[in-house]
Amino acid sequence: MKKILLLISLIITTLTQAQQSEKAKALLDEVYKKVTSYDNIVIDFKYNLDNVAENVYQETKGNVTMAKNKYVLNYLGATRIYDGDKTYTIVPENEEVVIESTKEDEMALTPSQMLTFYKKGYSYKWDIEQNLRGRKIQYVELKPTKANSEVKQILLGIDVQTKHIYNLIEVGKNNTKTTITIQAFKTNQPISENIFKFDKAKYKKQGYYISEL
Repeated sequence: MKKILLLISLIITTLTQAQQSEKAKALLDEVYKKVTSYDNIVIDFKYNLDNVAENVYQETKGNVTMAKNKYVLNYLGATRIYDGDKTYTIVPENEEVVIESTKEDEMALTPSQMLTFYKKGYSYKWDIEQNLRGRKIQYVELKPTKANSEVKQILLGIDVQTKHIYNLIEVGKNNTKTTITIQAFKTNQPISENIFKFDKAKYKKQGYYISEL
């Protein structure tokens, strides 16, 4: 009898986990569909890195403008432009520009790919719901399927009403916790296509060292 009850319990648990996984994937797919429907997205974010054991705590802010497979990222005093073909990293402090040829599938900051990481290499499940400043945030937990991954888990917070990302919490196996919180999320803004173009002559004139990898 005990073995039968145990078997029933295992079956129920397995079915529940499968349902939670399907529920989590359905929400992620819904968010992905919403994100890719916009012409462009402008995000202000806060980045926190915390490791209590190593007594490390960092907090910085940045912003990113994305349109389809192009973006401009301002972060840590540098500007990074991706024009759909090459990446241009501009560092005013060093008066330097680094140009790299980059395949689109390697990028993780485009609307079409900012959520595709969950589609391969992760298991996921429905997690807690929190009420944050009047907003219902549903969390989905993602865990790498590869044992050699440096990531222990990822928690993706999603605004239940807007289906926009609220935050992303990544916990490493070294117990480093990285949190990216979206502070402003604007869509379909009147932006110029020129912001995704790198003006090489301009930076040469300003005396920047330009290297192409």
